Amino acid sequence: MVDNVDRVLEQWRAERPDLDAAPMGVIGRISRAARCLERELQEIFDRHGLQTWEFDILATLRRSGRPYQLTAGGLVASAMVTSGAITNRIDRLVARGLVTRVTDPNNRRSVLITLTDQGLDLVNEAVERHVANEHRLLSVFTQAEQDELAGLLRTLLESLGDTPA
Repeated sequence: MVDNVDRVLEQWRAERPDLDAAPMGVIGRISRAARCLERELQEIFDRHGLQTWEFDILATLRRSGRPYQLTAGGLVASAMVTSGAITNRIDRLVARGLVTRVTDPNNRRSVLITLTDQGLDLVNEAVERHVANEHRLLSVFTQAEQDELAGLLRTLLESLGDTPA
């Protein structure tokens, strides 16, 4: 079986036989897979009227446990976005009625972001379909292969500095 990346590698072998372009195969396939997966994931989010970043914030609040609330700083750390970006994103989610934003009564310099009932219902429905979709996308692999792939990708991400804060 030959894919588009194989064709690119063959062209490099023909044009630059002195160059070991093998890493392009791995990186190219990871990049292409990421783009394909993003498209597939966005289809589910579209059905729920969500952008990926909206789902990310709602899911971050949902998995934080009752009362589904985090400080803006906690949300920045968990959602891996900048504080400037999170402010704009929270504004948009507040406008949609999916979260509320209030000053923390225990620390007036802090803001609490909380899922509304509407936001909770939406993320609960979306996450079920999202996980089912991810199972479908990975069904080409056995569970052992999925575990192996997850371990290999974890090692790569750690080597690139993507470690827990």
